[in-house]
Amino acid sequence: MFQLEVAERICAAPDSEHYGRLAVLSQWCADCAIVMKLPPGAFSPPPAVWSAVASITPHKSQPDPALFRAMEQVTAAAFGQRRKMLRGALKGLKGNALLERAEIDGTRRAETLTIDEFDRLARAWRTLAGQP
Repeated sequence: MFQLEVAERICAAPDSEHYGRLAVLSQWCADCAIVMKLPPGAFSPPPAVWSAVASITPHKSQPDPALFRAMEQVTAAAFGQRRKMLRGALKGLKGNALLERAEIDGTRRAETLTIDEFDRLARAWRTLAGQP
């Protein structure tokens, strides 16, 4: 159980208001869904916020630590300047070469990429950075 806003950030879809790093990392490693929303009155004493129960089921296959670090770096850069196009946001990570290798248009913004596209970016960054 989480505050509703946190559950929404974990389970958010691309191109939605709450989509960000937390959604990408969570959904890359697990199937995530909000299964129940609870109003403040469901608790005693009532909190000031709504709550939500989120189902988080880890995928059978998890990324290796080096790939996970690459994903953390890519998502930090991509969402660090949310309103920038990817070619600008990823400049510090060899932006144009990275985007070309992952076959992603550099004029897009981070919040429009799917989890699979972020996976491609992380794998491309791992290769470009010479990580194992």
